[in-house]
Amino acid sequence: MRNGPGHGGEVLEQMLEPVSRSFGVETARALAKLQIGKRTLARVEKLAEKCNEGKLTTAERAEYEAYVQASTLIGILQAKARKALAKTKAA
Repeated sequence: MRNGPGHGGEVLEQMLEPVSRSFGVETARALAKLQIGKRTLARVEKLAEKCNEGKLTTAERAEYEAYVQASTLIGILQAKARKALAKTKAA
């Protein structure tokens, strides 16, 4: 999964810009603090290990890619939330 210029991450960032402008302070704080659960993290780590070993099944690869996509989305939203909070503090 690639997330550089011309790839999904850049497109997501552009598409989420209007969403981030609608963040209230409480929403931005909640997003900035958001963490995945321990069970989910353990599953992602297991899938990542299998991926690195080249041992993912087709179903596991699809699941892992969904986690990567979700992580990218959440990461972009969190970065935008932190940026919004920083602007609030600076004002």
